[in-house]
Amino acid sequence: MLKESALIQLKEGKNLLAFSAGGDSTALLFLLLKEHIAFDIAIVDYELREQSKAEIAYAHELAQKYKFHCYTHTSPKITTNFEAKARAIRYEFFQKIIQKHNYTNLITAHHLGDRFEWMLMQFCKGAGCAELSGMRSIEQKDNYSLLRPLLHLDKSSLLAFLHKENIHYFEDESNQDTKYKRNEFRLNHAQPLLEKYRKGIQKSFEYLDTDVKEIIHDVTLHTYDDFTYFHSSGKKRSDIFHIDKVLKRRGYLLSSKEKESLKSQEELIIARKILLVQQHQFVFILPFIQNQTMPKAFKEEMRLFKIAPKMRGYLFKNLEIKEHVISLL
Repeated sequence: MLKESALIQLKEGKNLLAFSAGGDSTALLFLLLKEHIAFDIAIVDYELREQSKAEIAYAHELAQKYKFHCYTHTSPKITTNFEAKARAIRYEFFQKIIQKHNYTNLITAHHLGDRFEWMLMQFCKGAGCAELSGMRSIEQKDNYSLLRPLLHLDKSSLLAFLHKENIHYFEDESNQDTKYKRNEFRLNHAQPLLEKYRKGIQKSFEYLDTDVKEIIHDVTLHTYDDFTYFHSSGKKRSDIFHIDKVLKRRGYLLSSKEKESLKSQEELIIARKILLVQQHQFVFILPFIQNQTMPKAFKEEMRLFKIAPKMRGYLFKNLEIKEHVISLL
């Protein structure tokens, strides 16, 4: 049942499974066991539901029974914008584990329904092919690969597997609460359409993925603290897609107007604090620092290497990064 391309990478890497004790991640856990893939799990308790303690206990029970490690984290109280903040807390927790224990793969239980509801949400906000395609089976992050080996399966297939194998899992009642936007899209739109048109929806994602490969070129992101750069693909649409992804990780969403500005401007200041520079076949993303008093020799060096004026304040305060930028040019 697991996607073959992800299976190959899972068998070669050190794996961490994002676990919740719900149907999707429980099915994935047992499918990994069936494939004899080694992994550990990580689970977050948001302390919003009484059954969350039972879910944590179940995670530890599975870890003890099947001999893998279980990392747990108790979230601070979230009072507003729960979905976004919970996701940020969850992935920050995963990132710390990955860095500390050198995991190469993070596995999540996203499936076809998740991908489709995300696509509908993006479509209603305004999006192109790359955004509509959304989740991929394999995504390269800064220091690990994000794998989604269930992305081709719908929820009903996972539930059928759990029931056939008589595997226990938990139902999260909050998944039925339509005050959360994703629940609204899933219950009112995605699920009914998937029930009627699943094969067509699967085929549409295959076409979208093929189209995206033509439009979006893979890049290698280089990050040093708050400074990120990548080699431009030469295609504005592709570069802006990657800029958008970097900024999302930093908690900022580019507006449609800002994306349009990036098509014609080499330098753009975002929210008065983020600087985007497209120059010398590179794209630089860094904090914006107002021009300040700089030695004449430094100014001359910047002029000699034709470094964008708005970058110079940051580079003056970060001389090691300045030397690296010069070495690129």
